[in-house]
Amino acid sequence: MDWPWKMWRYFGPGSIIYGSDAVGGVMSFQTLSPKLSPKEGMYFNGDALIRHSTANNEKTAHADLMYGGPRWAGVSSVTYSDFGDLRMGSNGPEEYLRKFYVQRINDKDSIIANPDPEIQRPSGYSQLNIMQKLRFKPGENWNLEYGFHFSETSEYSRYDRLIETINGVPRSAVWKYGPQKWNMHALKVSYQNSNKFFDQADLRLALQNFEESRIDRNFSGGQRFRLRTQLEQVKAYSANLDFEKKSGKTQWVYGLEYVLNDVKSTGSATDIRNNNPINVPDRYPASTWTSMAAYLTANFKLSDRLNLHSGIRYNAFAIQSDFTRHLSFYPFDFTTSELSNSALNGTVGLVFSPDHDLKISITGSTGFRAPNVDDIGKIFDFGAREVVVPNASLKAEYAYNGEISILKYFGDLLLVDLSAFYTYLDNAMVRRAFQVGGRDSILYNGVMSKVFAIQNAAFGDVYGLQAGLEIRFNTKLKLRTQYNYQIGNEELDNGEKSRSRHAAPAFGVTRLIFNSGKFNAEAYAMYSSEVSYANLNEEERQKPAIYATDADGKPYSPSWYTLNVKAGYRLSRHIQLFAGLENITDQRYRPYSSGIVAPGRNAIVSVKINY
Repeated sequence: MDWPWKMWRYFGPGSIIYGSDAVGGVMSFQTLSPKLSPKEGMYFNGDALIRHSTANNEKTAHADLMYGGPRWAGVSSVTYSDFGDLRMGSNGPEEYLRKFYVQRINDKDSIIANPDPEIQRPSGYSQLNIMQKLRFKPGENWNLEYGFHFSETSEYSRYDRLIETINGVPRSAVWKYGPQKWNMHALKVSYQNSNKFFDQADLRLALQNFEESRIDRNFSGGQRFRLRTQLEQVKAYSANLDFEKKSGKTQWVYGLEYVLNDVKSTGSATDIRNNNPINVPDRYPASTWTSMAAYLTANFKLSDRLNLHSGIRYNAFAIQSDFTRHLSFYPFDFTTSELSNSALNGTVGLVFSPDHDLKISITGSTGFRAPNVDDIGKIFDFGAREVVVPNASLKAEYAYNGEISILKYFGDLLLVDLSAFYTYLDNAMVRRAFQVGGRDSILYNGVMSKVFAIQNAAFGDVYGLQAGLEIRFNTKLKLRTQYNYQIGNEELDNGEKSRSRHAAPAFGVTRLIFNSGKFNAEAYAMYSSEVSYANLNEEERQKPAIYATDADGKPYSPSWYTLNVKAGYRLSRHIQLFAGLENITDQRYRPYSSGIVAPGRNAIVSVKINY
């Protein structure tokens, strides 16, 4: 039996190995790795791909090359994509249409009627990704791998800000991101030699450099001539030392971690009439964020039918921020902020397999998320006349999670997968009304704005169900469906509950899959339920520009679905062809809380060449 879902899934905190910020779980992405040649001499192979899609006039080209010998190897990869303005569907809420855009003509900002309101102007951008990895095996027990990653985008617009209006007039004439630049140097040293302490040890060292900028200018008012740029630069250093040891029926994994983020933020502006500089505050304080941790996990095979997994992690963090450069702009009653905290987290669970067709899992876990520089020090306007300011007293939030999962195989015909979870979030970090120097409003970007800050609310919780089903009609044809239902709540200042803005509405996907070797195809439907005004988070209600309007004139997120088909054919040993048609019925929909409307009917064609 070759079922695709045999890998057991856990829905709770991933903080044991991954640490702070893994409260809701972890997604792990693996890139290509160099492979040594199993025999003397060199080998070379690789892939090339070109792809085009119609909804945004995408043009993507990719190539990678793998090469090496018995002791060393490498892999080189490059991908370039160019995306035009995204077209939405033709069947759906009229509120989503892009009826106007702003263009500067003869030194004057003008509102231009969009000749095709289904085109989301401007939303296009381009992106370049480069990867280079080298691997060297100096001896039987040692392995060294170095990786370099580089990514850079063009400038791209913040579409949801450009559709906001105040009294029927665009809020912004310009709102875009400058080129987003990221690179990482990573070195992994592995040593294999069974002894009483470990069977394998891995040392990982990494340096990441990240840069992004926000560029904006108001359409009207006193700031309509001020073009502001907020530049952020982050250096992230990390070191991990991990060990694995198998002792009898027990598998141990333990290690140490150190992370340092050095954040620099610079605000600048010019008067577009004469290019004279204008003094503006930085978006963030100059800050450092440090985390140190130790962890231990173990998997015990108690019997042929029962496994016990457990783990603990101790994590300490510290953050230092300097707000001196902000004091001439805002009435803060502090110049620096220092936070430090620590947490001991754990997980324990049982996986019971009464027979080879049934698995039952029960897991309890805790997690925490430490405030980062964005939480504690960001100053930005998240809505019209609403601004977030720093909160020097912010603390970590803690999660307590329980889940139960059942996986049942009915011979070679049917697979059923059910999971239920509940997470309680204590000291939840949420946006709340705040005061600065005793004031509940301050002048921000030339506008008197109500003050908010990220604060520790009393509590929040999330609970839900996940269901999966797969039916195999024969060796070539199967039906697979997955459905997720979750509800999140948070406590308001007055003690009442509000839906959490971070919990998505119920959603799912159903696929009919055919695979005959050279030819494979699938027809599938994706769908999401409605979020009514009554169930819409209080903060989301303040963003009418990204929502549809119900019969009472209030914002809400409508339900939606798409019907799609995709197919691939191996033309020869070296050439594969792919084609697809997404959103066949051309639905106009916006995924919940998204800043941009999803693509309309979209034809995709690609060619992949193996060499």
